[in-house]
Amino acid sequence: MSKALKDYPDVSEKTRRDVRELAERLGYSPNSFAVNLRTKESKTIGLIIPEVVHHFFSNVITGIIEEAEKSGYLVIILQSGESPEMERKQVDLLLDKRVDGILMALTNDSNDDEHIRKIIKRDMPLVLFDKISKLLPCSKVLINDQKAAMQAVQHLVDIGCKKIAHIRGPLNPQNSIDRFLGYKKALEKNGLTFDPSLVYPCRNVTYEEGRLFAERIHKEHPDVDGIFCITDLVAVGVISYFNEHNIRIPQDVALIGFSNWFISQVITPKLSSIRQPDHEMGVEAARVLLKEINQRKHNIPVVPELIELETGLVIRESTIKKP
Repeated sequence: MSKALKDYPDVSEKTRRDVRELAERLGYSPNSFAVNLRTKESKTIGLIIPEVVHHFFSNVITGIIEEAEKSGYLVIILQSGESPEMERKQVDLLLDKRVDGILMALTNDSNDDEHIRKIIKRDMPLVLFDKISKLLPCSKVLINDQKAAMQAVQHLVDIGCKKIAHIRGPLNPQNSIDRFLGYKKALEKNGLTFDPSLVYPCRNVTYEEGRLFAERIHKEHPDVDGIFCITDLVAVGVISYFNEHNIRIPQDVALIGFSNWFISQVITPKLSSIRQPDHEMGVEAARVLLKEINQRKHNIPVVPELIELETGLVIRESTIKKP
């Protein structure tokens, strides 16, 4: 039956037709587990991300699925919920399911990377994207967060800001660290004194934290005239608080976010932001992973790649100061 269903040339057309009709009547389908054992392929890849309902990651997922489908792969999507313990369990699940490769954006609190190294020790293709660890010997797809943050802060300086606060991400993720370093370097480059009290670390990078830190900045540093936010979602929280308390943007405080989410274009005032290539990141991450899967299948040595995607400054009303 198997040879007939797969159209082997040594099976007559009549036999193939009869077998297909019988299989349809019986509701027969090939045992995928048996096929996987024979081919040593599952034709599935695992994807672990912190959040599914998230503008950035939803666009990344779309890019990954589109690229995977071109090569006949299905994507198993798991959400860690920013929990290192959940992330460890999900890695074990994907290893047990014998997926052909894994794509990951790490949680904010990923300190112990032993579960990630387990993937590498098993010689399973692994690609990290966006939220990565520089210490892990695998391929990575990212942006230059430090360079992009410098561009954002430089824009604030160029429009006349003298005292610039930074609502940063948690202390651990590499992208949060790099955006903070970019902020600091931009200040130094322009002869502005770095003041640690102007840096407000988020724990969960939320809208609510944006509102909270906007209030604190207004009360603790009323002379702040520019704010660089770790993401657009946090920046929207700042806008919400300032709008409610008649703090004019950008006349009193100019504001710039990061990622260029859809929400940045519909909030009032429209938010200046750094464009982050989310869909492209998903496509590139999947492309690199599929390439490594194919290389391992043909016993071709795999050399980890570092793919750095371009960002760009998008200027909107929140930084356009009128004379």
